[in-house]
Amino acid sequence: MPVRVEELHHALEEGIQLKVLRAPREFVSEKSNAVCHTILDVMELGPPDASGRRSPVPTGQTETMQVDLVIMALGNASNPIIKDSEPDLKTTKWGTIDVNSGSQKTSLDGVYSGGDATRGGSTAINAAGDGKAAASEIAGEIPFTAAEIKELVEKAARYTDQAQAPATILKKTELAGGIVEFTVNSPVVAKAAQAGQFVRVLPTPKGELIPLTLADWDAEAGTIDLVIQGMGTSTIGMNKMEVGEAFTGIAGPLGQPSKLHRYEGNQTIVFTAGGVGLPPVYPIMRAHLRLGNHVTLIAGYRTASLLFWTAKGERVDRLQQEFPGLLEVIYATNDGTFGVKGFVTTPLEELLKQNKAGEGRKIAEVIAIGPPLMMRAVSEMTRQYAVPTVASLNSIMVDATGMCGACMVPVTLDGKLVRKHACIDGPEIDAHIIDWDKFLPRFEQFKPQEQLSRVNHGLV
Repeated sequence: MPVRVEELHHALEEGIQLKVLRAPREFVSEKSNAVCHTILDVMELGPPDASGRRSPVPTGQTETMQVDLVIMALGNASNPIIKDSEPDLKTTKWGTIDVNSGSQKTSLDGVYSGGDATRGGSTAINAAGDGKAAASEIAGEIPFTAAEIKELVEKAARYTDQAQAPATILKKTELAGGIVEFTVNSPVVAKAAQAGQFVRVLPTPKGELIPLTLADWDAEAGTIDLVIQGMGTSTIGMNKMEVGEAFTGIAGPLGQPSKLHRYEGNQTIVFTAGGVGLPPVYPIMRAHLRLGNHVTLIAGYRTASLLFWTAKGERVDRLQQEFPGLLEVIYATNDGTFGVKGFVTTPLEELLKQNKAGEGRKIAEVIAIGPPLMMRAVSEMTRQYAVPTVASLNSIMVDATGMCGACMVPVTLDGKLVRKHACIDGPEIDAHIIDWDKFLPRFEQFKPQEQLSRVNHGLV
C-alpha cells in the first residue's frame, strides 16, 4: 500500500518489521474463531505504467505467516458507494472525488471537496488547506443576499433541531417472549427511510451501538418502529425501557434500500422470515405488493407461543386485506404447534419442487431474513434450483458506515474471494456468492464475552 517517506521512517524507528512485496491473500482461523495464520501472495514489480511507476503483481507463489492479531488498515480505499450515491458526481479511477484543476469544485454545482476524499490518503494539514481554499472559493461565489443567507441558516437550524430531537419511546408492545415492538420519535429517519434499510441505535450514553432493521415508519408522524429480541445485555436492557424514556441516539437510515423489480405474469417473490425476521421482511414485502408483485411469505417460529403479527387485524392480515390475491402466507413452527411442522425450508422446498415441475407460480427470487444458519440453509437449497436469492445480513457492526470493517462479508466474485461490507454494500447481498463457512464463525466470535456480560449484569 502507498506510504509517505516520513511514515516509513517512523515505522522503522518503532521497530516494525516490513514484509516487502508481500500481500495478504487470506486470513485463516481453522477450527477456532481466532485468526491463527495468514497466506501471503509473493509479489514482484511489474512493467512501468505511463507515469513510470511499477505496480506489484502476483508471482503465483504464496507464503504462510503465523499471526495472533490482525489490525485492518483504515482508509485504505475510497468509500465504494460514493460514485453511486449521486450519479452526477464525478470520481477518479481510484474512487476519490474529482475536483477541477486548481480548485476544490466538484462536478456538482455548489459542492466542494478536499482532504482524503479527493487526495486519497494524505495529511490533516493538506485537508485543512483544502478546506480553507474551498471556503475562499465559496465566499467569493455566494449568490445569496444577506436576507437569503439568514433564511437558509434558519432552515438549517430547524433541520438540526429535528435531527437532534430525543429518540423518545412513544409506544411499547410486548409481542412474544422476549420480543418487544417500540414506536420511537425519529422524524429525520422516518422522512428518508426506504424498505430494507436499518438504523444504528445507541441505547444509553455508555452503551453499545446496535444495528436494527426498520420494521416500519410513519413520515407524517415522524416515527419509526423497531422490533427487538432481548438476547444480550444491551437488547435485554432496551426491552426494559418504558414509554417516555429515550434512546441516547439513532442514526440512519443506513444501508442500501431493497432492489425492487416489477415481475410480470405468473411469478411470485418468496420471503423466508425466521423468528424476528418478519419485522424487517414486512416493509420490503409491502413495497413489492405496492408494485403489483405477487408475494409468498413463509414465516417460521420455534413454537406457537412466539407468534406475532399473525392474528386477524394484525400486520400480515392487514396486508392481505389491502392487496387481495397478491399475498399468500405459509406459517411453520419447529414443533408443529402452528402451521407446517418444520423449518421455513420445509415449505420452501415444496415450492421449489413445484416450480421445477412447472406447477404453480414461477419463483422470481427468494429473500431470506432471519438467523444466519437459516439463511445459509435457504441459500444452499435455492442454489440447487438456480433461483436468485438475497440474504439480509444483520452482522456485528460498530460505526455501520463502512469504516470499521467489523461487518465484512466474504464473497466470491469472478472466482476471487473479496469482502463486502454488510453496512454499506448491504444489508441485502446475493446469498449465493457469500462464503458461509468463513462468514458464520463471525457470529460466534464474542460469545464468551457476551455470556460474561450477562453474568456480570445478573441476567443469567
